[in-house]
Amino acid sequence: RQVTERALSIVDRHPELEIDRDFVYCAAMLHDIGIFLTDAPGIHCHGDAPYLLHGRLGAELLRKEGFENIARVCERHTGTGLTKENIRERKLPLPYEDFRPETWAEKLICYADKFYSKSKPEQCRSIEQTTKSLEKFGDEGVKLFLTWAAIFEPEE
Repeated sequence: RQVTERALSIVDRHPELEIDRDFVYCAAMLHDIGIFLTDAPGIHCHGDAPYLLHGRLGAELLRKEGFENIARVCERHTGTGLTKENIRERKLPLPYEDFRPETWAEKLICYADKFYSKSKPEQCRSIEQTTKSLEKFGDEGVKLFLTWAAIFEPEE
């Protein structure tokens, strides 16, 4: 819910981006739907798959139901998005594809998601804390996140 509220607040403050508010509401509410299929007991998920796959698994569920646009949000919100090179270099258990957010809505939900953690649901990270948490994935993701911050929340 926190991701949804932050994303909608940004949509409301930036009509010039022409982001579909109803789509953002639905996609933000569903972007983590695949977590129940993962093995993450710390957040009460007792599935079989690694947590890293929750976006891809959620995308598969939503595609089966005909929700391609929301599926894309699910599979593109890990970090600031994953490139083929990220997947290959880190030997991630994902298809060798590009999973970077492309539309404004995909970028917005990916951005809003970075401020919250399922293991600490009461906490909202600052931009500085979020940047620090992204550093382990490399400079490219940090730069992209800061670019999004300048667009979506320049007042912060």
